[in-house]
Amino acid sequence: MPSKKKLPQANPIHFSLFVLLVSLTFILWVVYRFRLHFPIWFDETVGKALFFAAPTWVFINATRAKSLLESWQLSKLKPGLLQGIAFGGIFGFVASLTTLFTSSSKVVAAPLFISDVFWWEFMMALLTGFWETLFFFSFVLTVLLQMYSKDTLKAILWAVFIFVAFHVPNTLLRFQLADVPLQIVLLVLFAVGQSLIYLYRRNSYTLVISHAVWGMALLVHMG
Repeated sequence: MPSKKKLPQANPIHFSLFVLLVSLTFILWVVYRFRLHFPIWFDETVGKALFFAAPTWVFINATRAKSLLESWQLSKLKPGLLQGIAFGGIFGFVASLTTLFTSSSKVVAAPLFISDVFWWEFMMALLTGFWETLFFFSFVLTVLLQMYSKDTLKAILWAVFIFVAFHVPNTLLRFQLADVPLQIVLLVLFAVGQSLIYLYRRNSYTLVISHAVWGMALLVHMG
């Protein structure tokens, strides 16, 4: 397994800006989720671009933190795509098994790949993976790893907490109350997995693809 790349330690002033941006984004995101209702295509294009890309852009421009973009180097594209398919397949398999053993579902063959709806949903999943990787891992986790350079576990736990907190509003809106605990568990496991992949690979393309594949597995089996 590749060794972890040591990141420069974060400036306390920069970390204060980070906390401010993440907190403000979370508040606005909760209001957006509960008070406004737009089509999925709008959420995955305009909505998440505003909420996830904008604060990342503000932080990079205010601090000149080029390290946040290193995981997006074009040289990492090909290995990232291949690794993403592998890791996403593992996440999707775990999600499928979890659904199978916690419900009365049956395994049946379905011609998913010849469905136009499938490919539309997969495109939306790729957009979700892109925006959320940019915000939660390229931005949030990278800054946390810099701030807690001597305590990687604390950085990952905070990143997982932030990831899950942002996803709770949508979980409450989409699922019955009795199903929420299972969804939270899956979100935690996924966030831990993505954080560890990012920690050792430093490749955002890997996370985009694994996120998209995982999301499609949840859509097919739990949607």
